[in-house]
Amino acid sequence: MTNPPADHTGDEQAVTLGLDTFGDVTDDDSGRPLSHGQTIRNLVEEGVLADEVGLDHFAIGEHHTDWMPLSAADVVLGAIAARTSRIRLGSGVTVISSDDPVRVYQRYATLDAVAHGRAEVILGRGSSTESFPLFGYELRDYDRLFEEKVALFAELLKEKPVRWSGTTRPRLDGLSVYPHTESGTIPTWIGVGGSPDSVIRTARYGFSLMLAIIGGPTARFAPFSGFFRQALEEFGQPERPVGVHSPGHVAATDEQAVEEFWPYYESTIRKVAAQRGFRAPTFEQFLHDVGPGGALYVGSPETVARKIVTTLRTLGATRFDLKYGMNGLPHRALMECIELFGTKVAPQVRDMMAS
Repeated sequence: MTNPPADHTGDEQAVTLGLDTFGDVTDDDSGRPLSHGQTIRNLVEEGVLADEVGLDHFAIGEHHTDWMPLSAADVVLGAIAARTSRIRLGSGVTVISSDDPVRVYQRYATLDAVAHGRAEVILGRGSSTESFPLFGYELRDYDRLFEEKVALFAELLKEKPVRWSGTTRPRLDGLSVYPHTESGTIPTWIGVGGSPDSVIRTARYGFSLMLAIIGGPTARFAPFSGFFRQALEEFGQPERPVGVHSPGHVAATDEQAVEEFWPYYESTIRKVAAQRGFRAPTFEQFLHDVGPGGALYVGSPETVARKIVTTLRTLGATRFDLKYGMNGLPHRALMECIELFGTKVAPQVRDMMAS
């Protein structure tokens, strides 16, 4: 007997907690990078553990690089689905702009069948753009690709014959797309990194809102929840939940968490900074973001739980996903982080939010 999925999407009061990952390549105990294959196999074990410790969501973000090789998240999620029974499984972000919405729908509807109704999708533009040249798209079409493909995906979710035309893929003239889900749709979120236009688009299509907050003061996103709910009302859409996605790492003590996380965080962000032309953070800036108002959730279970509660209340959100892991951070440390997040952090957050 399969337990029902841990889905609270329709309950605006329920607090749900999850994990997401970009599938960063991890190091072995000697500091040598593991193969892509072993990294992916380890990721399956991490998803299984997330279910075992009682978390509500597990998501994998799409990337196409040597150090983040998770280019087919739905395949890995299918492997996790076969070994779990309750946790909801989804994309940490599917880069819909460089994908075919029909295939995205089909893959996640298939995952939903394998997982007995536990699939979800988070759509995004893609802060990393490696997929655009890989699949033959031009970055100058960035906005148009996202707008058209989100619109098509919204039509596909209705699970009726689709009539759609645009400039980014062939038209659909009354065609049906299969498989259909048993529930009638796939819960869908839009990942938003700070654009009010994206909040409005999310409300217009009746999707849920996932705030991707990866740096700086978290409170600057506080107006977005009210803005989103107002837009839902104006578009005649039902209420939808607001979630938060932020990086972090949990260890037994604050000191241990910082010591374990900082070297890999610094190395990873320095690499990204060199590619995108911004200045890598100093250790002092890192500690500021680890502090009470920052966007990094690094510390003991008590520290991280208190910070999550503050964030949920400040932003009017009911879901928090910890983006765990960092390029090179060993699998052993990731498993310890997951266990602590599920067995220590999540119960504290739920208790504090209920009081």
